[in-house]
Amino acid sequence: MNLKKELFTAFIISFVSLLCFTIMALLVSKHTIINFDRIIIYYVQGLEAPWLTNIMKVFTFIGGTIPAVIISLLSIIILYKVFKHRSELVLFIAVILGANILFITLKQLFHRARPDLHRLAEASNYSFPSGHATMAFALYGVLTFLLWRHISTHLGRTVLIIISVFMIVVIGISRIYLGVHYPSDIIAGYFISAFWLTLAIGFYQRYKERKYQLKQE
Repeated sequence: MNLKKELFTAFIISFVSLLCFTIMALLVSKHTIINFDRIIIYYVQGLEAPWLTNIMKVFTFIGGTIPAVIISLLSIIILYKVFKHRSELVLFIAVILGANILFITLKQLFHRARPDLHRLAEASNYSFPSGHATMAFALYGVLTFLLWRHISTHLGRTVLIIISVFMIVVIGISRIYLGVHYPSDIIAGYFISAFWLTLAIGFYQRYKERKYQLKQE
């Protein structure tokens, strides 16, 4: 077991993610990222087509509160009943609740209005950072971390990574396509979620390291 290396890596990624979010937040606060946002929005919304709009609405629904709660509850049941790993259950709950608290608090802090260039869907509350992006990264990120440990084949792990990355990216893009978020909202959501996810994993790995050391004594 190389838990110390995993612990160090988790905290480094967490620190870098928080730094990147801070930089993004400063750019948004100073209104120096508007051109970047508009270029990406014009490109993504330039792909508009009826069939694509329907697909994007499906993915933005999947990234919403009700599906996220259902997936979370199913995951909690599986972790508790099937794998019987209570420490993994605590990690999962901590990641999901923490990510929710973070994006809700940050939205109230920054008070960024949503884009009004071309709306294909309605959304309330503030824009920065994206709750969909934050929760998608947290949910599929922590599921990937936990399921990885129970999948032994290279093919299975590859499929797991592909599905998780696909869901995270497409849910984020759907919010830009539908005109309810700036690209910087999505990117910031990914960064703040990565910060919290890797921080939580770091403490989880620390707990596992101490537990392992106690067994050796």
